[in-house]
Amino acid sequence: MWRLARSAIPRRHLTSSAKLPAFVFNSATEYYNYLNEHHSRLPWGFSVGTTTFKFVPQEAPHLPAQMTLTLIKPHKPTPLFGAVFTQNACPGAPIKVGRKRLAEDTLGAIIVNNKISNVCANGGGVSDAQEVCDAVAQHLDLRGSQVLPSSTGVIGWRLPVEPILHALPNLVESLQDTSILPAAAGIMTTDLYPKIRSVDVCGGRIVGIAKGAGMVEPNMATMLSYILTDLAVPRDLLRRLLADVVDKTYNSMSVDTDESTSDTLAIVSSGEIPFDVEHLDEFRAGLYDVCAGLCEDIVRNGEGAHHVMQVVVKGAMDEVQAKGIGKSIVNSPLLKCAVAGNDPNVGRLVMAVHELHGEANIPLTRGAGELGRQVHGQALQGGERRGKHDDQHGRAAHLRVWRVYAQRGC
Repeated sequence: MWRLARSAIPRRHLTSSAKLPAFVFNSATEYYNYLNEHHSRLPWGFSVGTTTFKFVPQEAPHLPAQMTLTLIKPHKPTPLFGAVFTQNACPGAPIKVGRKRLAEDTLGAIIVNNKISNVCANGGGVSDAQEVCDAVAQHLDLRGSQVLPSSTGVIGWRLPVEPILHALPNLVESLQDTSILPAAAGIMTTDLYPKIRSVDVCGGRIVGIAKGAGMVEPNMATMLSYILTDLAVPRDLLRRLLADVVDKTYNSMSVDTDESTSDTLAIVSSGEIPFDVEHLDEFRAGLYDVCAGLCEDIVRNGEGAHHVMQVVVKGAMDEVQAKGIGKSIVNSPLLKCAVAGNDPNVGRLVMAVHELHGEANIPLTRGAGELGRQVHGQALQGGERRGKHDDQHGRAAHLRVWRVYAQRGC
């Protein structure tokens, strides 16, 4: 079964929503058809293409492999773009190149390869990425500095530059301006399904894709994610909005606490539709919905994941404390084990909250000197559980549903 569920985020005056209904898809074909019908339409002014080829990794000549290239292209170079990257101390070569691209006047294309991450490669990581960008630029009548590279896959292997260059004519030939679904599928590695979210907002459209299933503890964005819009949001404003939304979405999720070396989130506007800054809040809400929806898809597709926890923190002193509490809860191995086993062991929730506050020396008192926590409506006050023992079955059943809420209020 392919199961996706809707996100718990308000629509905020959107004309269509990024949320997916609580469907159970009986096959990959049924799910792909759903995406094609409801989410895959590209914003005006974009084309995407993909091509796949076989190659022999120089590090593992006995393991012939397959690589997919994905090309995302505004119809003309645009100054309206931004990106955020991993803060891992060992960033991949595409990250090093990508950070420099942010200073460029315009962006003309994004080139993505899967299978090899171009991180800690056996020499030539940055030069290989730049060579691919230059070759893409030649095919598209661009400058190499107008091409943003992204790579995802095995760490420590070198890009097969020559096979990539030979595949570029087919990649350019595959460009089409109808559906983003080929790109969403093309960037996958261990993902079980492509991830697309979209909204129609402010007279335009926002569409996002993402890949990611393991090494998910972002400190900026996610593994790879690309947001496209046809609304001409000014460059500086677009980047500020991206940073704000990223902090509330991608930087607030976790699967395995391992921060990727290749995390990239890019946003690009074709500028085809005029944008009135009076509708800024509506655009922000749409961008939030798309990013939050993609985050839910990523954690639901986490490697080996069978449960999803959504932590709601109320009454914290500030956003930093609230996020710290949430991360302490979702990253607790013992709490994860309890949830995975459908065991309503609330002591592990108490431990996770107090562990953070003990390390940071933050008091957990409120007006009456009590800390309030709830699991499935069962209150915990003054260090004691308020509820009947025969409610244990209800709490266990609560942990079996498709979304788990671990809620802390103080």
